[in-house]
Amino acid sequence: MRNAKPEQTERARSLRRAENDAEEALWSELRNRRLNGFKFVRQLPVGAYFADFACREKHLVVEVDGSQHAENTADRRRDGYMNEKGWSVLRFWNVDVLKEREQVLETILAVLEERLSSAVVANDMRFAPAKDREG
Repeated sequence: MRNAKPEQTERARSLRRAENDAEEALWSELRNRRLNGFKFVRQLPVGAYFADFACREKHLVVEVDGSQHAENTADRRRDGYMNEKGWSVLRFWNVDVLKEREQVLETILAVLEERLSSAVVANDMRFAPAKDREG
């Protein structure tokens, strides 16, 4: 990790070891530039937060959430922080990653290829584009 503090590096490693089935399944599709050549990393520190998956080139964070994240104000605050720092945030439910993986991957590609650029809130995903790319 670039310029990561030792405690951030250890926390990121801990989060990677504790990933759930949905995160593991999505990582198998994103790792090693498997998604149309886009490079993703796991558990990237963004300020005090850690992004489940991030494409630095496109400033995109992809989060995989369980039901505990429904109507979570902390997630909205976190997304707002990441948006202010120039990161777009795309969230999917665990169940959708596991059962509708092709659709999830197509949505990620649509954002990466700038075919989906405005805020979207739907039952299966939420997208919050960055406010700017300066952060």
